[in-house]
Amino acid sequence: MAKDMTLLWGTGSPPCWRVQIALEEKNLQGYNQKLLSFDKMEHKSQEVLDMNPRGQLPSFKHGNNIVNESCAACFYLESQFKSQGTKLIPDKVEEDALMYQRMFEGLTFYEKLNAVIYYEWYVPEGERHDSALKRNKEALTTELKLWEGYLQKLGSGSCLAGPSFTLADVVVFPTVATLFRFGLSAERYPKLGEYYALLKERPSVKASWPPHWLENPKGQDTLKDI
Repeated sequence: MAKDMTLLWGTGSPPCWRVQIALEEKNLQGYNQKLLSFDKMEHKSQEVLDMNPRGQLPSFKHGNNIVNESCAACFYLESQFKSQGTKLIPDKVEEDALMYQRMFEGLTFYEKLNAVIYYEWYVPEGERHDSALKRNKEALTTELKLWEGYLQKLGSGSCLAGPSFTLADVVVFPTVATLFRFGLSAERYPKLGEYYALLKERPSVKASWPPHWLENPKGQDTLKDI
């Protein structure tokens, strides 16, 4: 089954990481994969454009089926391989509802993070304003406090929708890991720190950990004051 799958991806990209975690959780190791460089603009290569006309990663194909949006690919894998590996959509109605809520809130969380850590990349030098960056940081701080509260309510040792690892964790964990990669303080956000420490030891996460993070574990300090 996995031999019929192809994933084009970039290291450190949370959307790519989501699909990699889902593949690991569904025991679909052995798929065809190719690591591409964002710096070299390889995501705009013809190889990618043939699968993904947006020129974005991940680009994912299973047989003749192309599913490039990361959340869609995760849903697809769970739908097609329900009885294999980890069950990523819970049976309990309350956990199911919470999973969907947190999963899609996680996309906003990711956007707020990107607005801060990639501000200098996205905004031309002549158009940058300290006030805009300050607003972005305030928005991210508000988001972080929300997620601290969510985890506080669930209690220690919990995943995002309850005791079980679900699609919500597949989608949101790469964002949380990126926060700490860019210097977020676990002392200031202890529940997020606890969640990060818990899931970073999960086999699917360890197996798909970004290669360049392994090569350079130190990371950056962009978020140290958030």
